[in-house]
Amino acid sequence: MSVSGYIGRTVADSTPWWPTPVRPPGGAPNIVVVLLDDMGFADIGPFGSEIETPTLDRLAARGLRFTNYHTTPLCSPSRASLLTGLNHHRAGYAFVANADPGFPGYTFEIADDVPTLPETLRGAGYATFAVGKWHLTKDATMNDGAARSSWPTQKGFDRFYGILEGLTSLHHPHRLIRDNSVVDVDAYPEGYYLTDDLTDQAISMIKSLRAHDARKPYFLYLAHLAVHGPLMAKPADIAKYRGKYAKGWDALREERFARQVAAGLFPEGTALPPRNSEQFLDVTAWDALPEDERLLFARYQEVYAAMVDSVDQNLGRLLAVIEQYGELDDTIVIFTSDNGGSGEGGVRGTRSYFKQFVHNVDLPGDWGPDVPRDLDLIGGPRTMVHYPRGWGMASNTPFRLYKGSTHAGGVRVPFLLSWPARIAAAGVRDRYQYVTDLLPTLLDLAGVARPETVRGAPAAALDGASFADALDDPAAPSTHPEQYAEMTGNRAFYRDGWKLVTLHRHGRPHEEDPWELYDLRTDPTETYDLAAGKPELVAELAHAWERAALENKVFPLDDGTGYLWTARPPSERSFQEPVTLLAGTPTLERYRAAQLITFRDFRVDVRLTQGPGDQGVLVAHGDQGGGYVLYVEDGHLHLAYNEYGELSTLAGHALPPGAHTVSLLAAALPGYRWDLALELDGAPAGRLGAVRMLLGLAPVEGIDVGIDRRSPVSWPLYERHGAFPYGGDLISVTYTPGAPAGYDPREVLAALRAAAESYD
Repeated sequence: MSVSGYIGRTVADSTPWWPTPVRPPGGAPNIVVVLLDDMGFADIGPFGSEIETPTLDRLAARGLRFTNYHTTPLCSPSRASLLTGLNHHRAGYAFVANADPGFPGYTFEIADDVPTLPETLRGAGYATFAVGKWHLTKDATMNDGAARSSWPTQKGFDRFYGILEGLTSLHHPHRLIRDNSVVDVDAYPEGYYLTDDLTDQAISMIKSLRAHDARKPYFLYLAHLAVHGPLMAKPADIAKYRGKYAKGWDALREERFARQVAAGLFPEGTALPPRNSEQFLDVTAWDALPEDERLLFARYQEVYAAMVDSVDQNLGRLLAVIEQYGELDDTIVIFTSDNGGSGEGGVRGTRSYFKQFVHNVDLPGDWGPDVPRDLDLIGGPRTMVHYPRGWGMASNTPFRLYKGSTHAGGVRVPFLLSWPARIAAAGVRDRYQYVTDLLPTLLDLAGVARPETVRGAPAAALDGASFADALDDPAAPSTHPEQYAEMTGNRAFYRDGWKLVTLHRHGRPHEEDPWELYDLRTDPTETYDLAAGKPELVAELAHAWERAALENKVFPLDDGTGYLWTARPPSERSFQEPVTLLAGTPTLERYRAAQLITFRDFRVDVRLTQGPGDQGVLVAHGDQGGGYVLYVEDGHLHLAYNEYGELSTLAGHALPPGAHTVSLLAAALPGYRWDLALELDGAPAGRLGAVRMLLGLAPVEGIDVGIDRRSPVSWPLYERHGAFPYGGDLISVTYTPGAPAGYDPREVLAALRAAAESYD
């Protein structure tokens, strides 16, 4: 930096100097990227949906629809690629950020030599805001004692509001973060809904910026938790879609496809593939379902449609504010999804979202994936539901399979780009582009150069290429001629319109997975497999996949051991040591809390001094998806255990005034169960008996002492007392993990893997 000032003996002898503030190029646009979670290709009006999305309809009428845009099959990898421009293994995110196996493609940390999109834009004079879902931080580093090196404000964002991990309740979020700190909230107001809250926060950030600087452009990364499970929506939005899905997923799929063809998204003669029939991914014909299942399944889709509708309403609110400032024409708006629609709800869906994740493990026969619940509760705060995969198939119309797959249903998603000041005419672009292309495209459109060095080292090479030329030239060719894909053994390779793809079956050697070959230029829906007739091309593209895998840190592949999903560094063993939580301690974070109880005996000792009439929660761990709460009510100890949505309550002994130690003892039993008992000052005080263990993602809410914050374990208790803070003198709560359960390690790995695969 050149300094032209001069310091003399006095002010009169001196010449002042000020550094020139960094300003973006003249006319640099605002940039808003709206990213949905698990939304399929056909779920919005501009891509064939019946769901009401007037805001997106208006964006499409003034912008571009990209029908051949691809992403990775899961969320953390897609987000990493979007924000870095690197292939997801090179970025360190081989799959979701919920493991730590110790290999380069699985670091789950953006390396120091990778300048992120917000870092680059901020360096050029932009304000940078992130709102919503992050899921680029390892679960072991989300707690307050861990380094925050991978939190959003350390990766280029000035402000952040949202959650660090993969999912939460939209009615009662379990842990919100503002910038670098946990949001201090005991209970949410009546009618709270996370999609509304995230939009309010984004609007507030823009208003605050404009109050202080009328010209500074901003980058807003708005990553909604919708429409990821558990599916939850507001009653009025659900009511709008009541009865609209009684005809089922087969009819819906055909109707959406007809609209897509009529709108010019696919040429006449494009085939709609048969209903998904692959083993463990198949869909039952709607008309073959019993009437009671059709009624239940339609309710699930009503909630899903309401979630999409709510996102559109909120986007309308956001854009209205931008328009009030007179900046909408000069704002780039991107709307897309991180991967395709989900099949994780299984054949029949569930009203117990977290229980669903362990239903396919070798568990006792009474571990069904669902719980009985009133249909009218579906979508509300008391049920954590997910739809059957038939709706995921319809979501991905006209493509095959789902999120997690490298077939088109997992990776081909809607993409809208609006910039009224720059796009002369609305249109459709069918050129192949990939998620890594978004960063260089936005930098290109903003007139900002990506730095050649970062933190004193050469910047990692980009994998993406700008497609800014598509704004002006409808016939411009793709700037991304080839691309590998890999996710949990599912693999694909794209080159100049040809796609080689395979669906991996767990436990089968990867070299035995059959390759399929499609000519996407004439068969965009991957309906006609040409592999048998073109063995040379299959071999050529398979070899190209191997080369790309070596170059991009894809290896090692999972060989059936479960290691990649379940490995943890030795440093995490400290998470299973006893911990004492004093009164007033903030919530112990989900992953940190789970290590105290998972697959083992454990003991909880509460030291307190009970006064006359004192009552309230002593310790709570979990929410409506599963957990337990120990509390005092009407002078007696009580234990409520929420078994993935089914509640059991034990009324224990009276608790007289005075100093006491109240203990909860959990002994691991065969069949993935705990025996739960209470003690008062070392003497038996009640026994709940055998309950199903909380596995996989449950409990999602962490451990609270002296209160049950945010999402309640026991809904009846919540209705009576709200968060129910303890009124006596609670001194401490000590967790002592006991011996691990003696289960077959292979079964434990299977349970952990089943949960990890769904947690994105």
